Amino acid sequence: MPTRRTVVRGMGAGWLIAPLAARAEALRLSMGSPMPQGHPATTCLVEALDAIRAESDGRIDIALYPDSQLGSELSMQSQLRSGAIAFTLTSASSLQTLAPLAGISGLAYAFSGYVPLWSALDDGPLSERIRDSLKPFGLKAFRIVDNGFRDVITSVRPVETVADLRGLKIRVPPSPLLTSLFKALGASPTTINLAETYAALQTRVADGMENSLPQIEATRVYEVQKYLSRTGHSWDGLWLLAHGRTWDALPGDARALIARHFDQAVVRQRQAFTEMNTQGEARLRAKGLVVNTPDRAPFRAALASAGYYAEWKAKFGPEAWTALERHTGPLGA
Repeated sequence: MPTRRTVVRGMGAGWLIAPLAARAEALRLSMGSPMPQGHPATTCLVEALDAIRAESDGRIDIALYPDSQLGSELSMQSQLRSGAIAFTLTSASSLQTLAPLAGISGLAYAFSGYVPLWSALDDGPLSERIRDSLKPFGLKAFRIVDNGFRDVITSVRPVETVADLRGLKIRVPPSPLLTSLFKALGASPTTINLAETYAALQTRVADGMENSLPQIEATRVYEVQKYLSRTGHSWDGLWLLAHGRTWDALPGDARALIARHFDQAVVRQRQAFTEMNTQGEARLRAKGLVVNTPDRAPFRAALASAGYYAEWKAKFGPEAWTALERHTGPLGA
């Protein structure tokens, strides 16, 4: 497992506060990510880390471990909190198990598209509340990476109506919000590590999964599934996080350099994700998937009738809910 030995030694010796140009020893840090190699989040981060390495003349060397090489998302969150790794990319849905408010952007059928979504998450009261909810856990949040509006892919049957979900074993990330969503619709959600999902679908441990089109492509689960239903039931993003004390201990020029390239990586990732997502359905059809787009209104109505929105309004609290509805309009009506 990667260590922070350089960082810890530097803190004791005091060299971390020296400017980059005056420092001979490289600053070596580690970043974990659940995203597979082909995901835009991985490719854009690799570009950013290469640029940071080059611009600092090798004095800042951040090693990326994608594809859950360092363990599950929950494990990497634990490693980040302890300082065993300096950075991680983790889904808002799984981060909700640590800081409940982090999952609010994934509320079912909340956002009509990306304009209100980015307005909510890049600036403003809701974004501030989410970031503040992470601070007690020692986490510094950068901008959020796009992981898309999520659909259902199964090997059993297409999902045309709410009734088609009943009894289906659907793989979900470790997210209370997504687990609650599928339970309310009559499915049987099961948490499986992303890196293990392909095998679980292949062996029918699960009947299907829900995820964005680029993630479905990147994980190649279309090889062992048949039906893609464009339910668009939820959006999920990936928060780029730093271990707060490690980040605060870095010299100002190092923080500025890393933050600038992280921000640029997020901009590139969102663009690449949009392009990949736009062409995703056609590519997946070409790979043999049967695609349908159900009417989403009955799914939202079923969730409202099941008390899903009332439950999460109570859990998130009236202030956060009001901040969310500024961008979404009334929810659960």
